[in-house]
Amino acid sequence: MPISKKGKGVIIGKNVQFGKDVVVWNYVVIGDNTKIGDGTRIGSFCDIGRDVTIGKNCIIQAHVTISNECQIGDNVFIGPNTSLLNDKFPHSRCLTPSIIRDNVIIGGCVTILPNVTVYENSVVAAGSVVTKDVPPNTVVKGIPAKPMMTRHEYEAKRKEFIETRKKAI
Repeated sequence: MPISKKGKGVIIGKNVQFGKDVVVWNYVVIGDNTKIGDGTRIGSFCDIGRDVTIGKNCIIQAHVTISNECQIGDNVFIGPNTSLLNDKFPHSRCLTPSIIRDNVIIGGCVTILPNVTVYENSVVAAGSVVTKDVPPNTVVKGIPAKPMMTRHEYEAKRKEFIETRKKAI
């Protein structure tokens, strides 16, 4: 299926599969054999490697690097300037890609190291470096990233923040 909206300077490799209503903004490179699910949005200046799988309804903001063979589930948000890596000892050619499961939120300027899985419903705070697997429903932050609260606590704080902002407007 063709891309619903394609920006300027987009380079698409061979055998790339796009779901319905995919939007790819300007100057994005997508490697061979990559699969992108329905409703996903990819911001400008992203570099998506070969053999990558991106699920449905994801938002990938600008300047994101997704290395070869990485996997991203459904309903994932990835903030700008984030990198998902795949080679623990570069140029080893022994790829151990990172994996992001469903409903994960990743803040801006995050680095996720090779062979790391961020499990369902987790949140990675902006600026973090993720060196170990993140358990489901966990919020992590820091260098290296460490647990700081549950996803339930995060959602309560998020709701409170939104309500406070609405009252200020």
